[in-house]
Amino acid sequence: MADVTDPAYRRLIAEHAAPSVMWTEFVSADGLYHTREKAGMKDEENPLMRDLQFGERERPIVAQLFSSKPEMMSYAAKLCVELGFDGIDINMGCPDRSIEKQGCGAAMIKDPENAKAIIRAARESGLPVSVKTRIGYNQESIDTWIPELLSEAPEALTVHLRTRKEMSAVPAHWEFMERVVALRDTHSPETLVLGNGDVKSLEEAKQKVKETGCDGVMLGRAIFGNPWLFTGRDFAEISPEERIQALRTLAEYFSELTPAKHFHILKKHFKAFIQGWPGAAELRSELMQTGSREELEAVLEQHGLV
Repeated sequence: MADVTDPAYRRLIAEHAAPSVMWTEFVSADGLYHTREKAGMKDEENPLMRDLQFGERERPIVAQLFSSKPEMMSYAAKLCVELGFDGIDINMGCPDRSIEKQGCGAAMIKDPENAKAIIRAARESGLPVSVKTRIGYNQESIDTWIPELLSEAPEALTVHLRTRKEMSAVPAHWEFMERVVALRDTHSPETLVLGNGDVKSLEEAKQKVKETGCDGVMLGRAIFGNPWLFTGRDFAEISPEERIQALRTLAEYFSELTPAKHFHILKKHFKAFIQGWPGAAELRSELMQTGSREELEAVLEQHGLV
C-alpha cells in the first residue's frame, strides 16, 4: 500500500513476524527509467530507488511495479534483478485516477493485449512474475479478463474481489473466488491464485482458503497499525505501551530509511496505532500537530510515555 508498506514499516513488520511473501509499495517503472537512467540521478538521491530498498529479514520480497510501456517494464524488472528482489509483481488493479491516466493500474483491465505485453516484458528479467488485479472494471468480467492474464502463465495471480467501479464501497465478492480457481485450473494450472479483500486476520485468511480453494490470501489494510498481524496475536491484546513503542520504532526507521520523505506521511499511522484506550484520542490529536520525530518524542515525553 502506497505510503504504508514502505521500507520502514516493512522492517517493523519483519521484526515481529514476516508474512509468507512481502510486497513493496508500487513503484513507477517509467519513473525509475527517467530518474535513474535518463537523468543520471544517483541511487541514493533517487526517491524511487529508496522505495525499493529492503532488508534480508523481509525475504521473500517482491518488487511491485506499474507501467503501460513494455520497454519501461523490461528496464525496471531487470533493475530489480540487480537489486536482489525475489520476484516482480505488476499492479493491474489500482483505481487511482492519476495512475489510470497513464494507462496503468485498473486501466489495464480495458487493454488486455497491452497487459499481456507488460507481463512478457517483466519476464525478460528471469524473475518470477505475478499480477494483482480486480474482477472487472465497470462490471464483473471474470470469465473474459482472468483467462487473458492466465494465458501468460504468471507464477501468481492476486485477485481483489471487487470491480474498479465498486472501489471499496461494497463487501468483497468472495463468492466469485471458486470461479477464478476453476479458470486457473483450466488455463494455467501451475499459477498460484491469491484472494484479496476485507480479510482481517490470519484465522480468517485460512478459512477463506479452505472455503474457496484458493492458494492463499493477500492481506492489505489488515496490516495497517498492526505489525503483530503475522504473529497471530489478537490485536485487542496488544497493550497501549506496546503500540506506542512500535510507533516510536517506526518513526526511527522512517527517519533512517526515507529521510527525504516528509514527516506528514508518517501521520497516517498515528490513528492506526493510537486508539482504543482512555486518552488515546487526545494523544493522537497532539501527535497530529507534530512535524518531526523529535517533536513526536517530545509529546510522548510530556505524557510520561517514554
